[in-house]
Amino acid sequence: MSLDLHHRAVVTDAHNDLLMAVAARPPERWGSFFRDRWLPQLREGGIDIQVLPVFIDDQYRPEGAPRQTLRMIECAHVLAEANAEHVALCLDGADIDKALVLALESAPGVDASVELFSTLFRLGVRIASIAHWGRTPLADAGREDATGSRLTAPGVRALREMERLGMLFDISRLGAGGVSHVLELATRPLLATYSCARALRDHHRNLTDDQIRGVAATGGVVCVNFVPDFLTDDEAKVSVDLVVDHIAHVISVAGVDHVGIGADFLREVVADITPPCCENVDDEDPLFDFPGLAGPADMPLVTESLVRRGLPEEDILKVLGGNTRRLMSLHMGRHTG
Repeated sequence: MSLDLHHRAVVTDAHNDLLMAVAARPPERWGSFFRDRWLPQLREGGIDIQVLPVFIDDQYRPEGAPRQTLRMIECAHVLAEANAEHVALCLDGADIDKALVLALESAPGVDASVELFSTLFRLGVRIASIAHWGRTPLADAGREDATGSRLTAPGVRALREMERLGMLFDISRLGAGGVSHVLELATRPLLATYSCARALRDHHRNLTDDQIRGVAATGGVVCVNFVPDFLTDDEAKVSVDLVVDHIAHVISVAGVDHVGIGADFLREVVADITPPCCENVDDEDPLFDFPGLAGPADMPLVTESLVRRGLPEEDILKVLGGNTRRLMSLHMGRHTG
């Protein structure tokens, strides 16, 4: 029953760094590597809409960040064109079922040059966050919460420019002060592409109940992350059911219309980019070791757990992707001026 329900659902994953793995190959292999390594997993997992973050490793920052940003965006276009019978990049909410959505993660190739959001929008970027671990010219990430900082002046301009363009603003990883500031200023729905509930795991990466309610009040969606370290501080408790605990908590706080999935299958990606490629990932690292839920192909296990929990079918369809798809279809790529 759960497998049938899963494959009837529009499954939306708001965070998978697979683009890093594909871009690590020579350009002539981008299309075939995606087709051979990642497309089968996405299809087996029933994933219909996949957000592809453009994440820039430290080795490229700061000077090489703009070049690597462009290279990864080009990689996304190439892999989509090489597999056009299966996927395409979504440029407008009306085309959301074309499957792949480009997102900037902390925007290091932009920094304070906010006008570049318009350039990147022309290239296909439809979601962006403005901080990741530390401090950026736009805002501080959660690790800097002790500063109590809000968005910088360029950060405020970035929010306004993204709203104008129809680029969804992603609050995941943004510091607490920045989240509060964004909630004060936002005029369009917000998205948390991969965040857990801080009430269940007290970690700066997670959202408080007030923040979750704030996102819901904008009409936005909080997508629950699968990374074990953000789910619990007890490795022995890591399980698919723990993911559903966080989903259930967000539902209890925000309502079922404001919950989604942002898996972040780190182990799969790190295995593809760790030389010599690519078998030496540390199985003991709690960021990677998730028994039974290692990659996109395992996504039906989440549906199975939701069914066991007794959620109504209509609610499960919303959580698996219906809510995130609705947000994207209504607001992504829609200019306001």
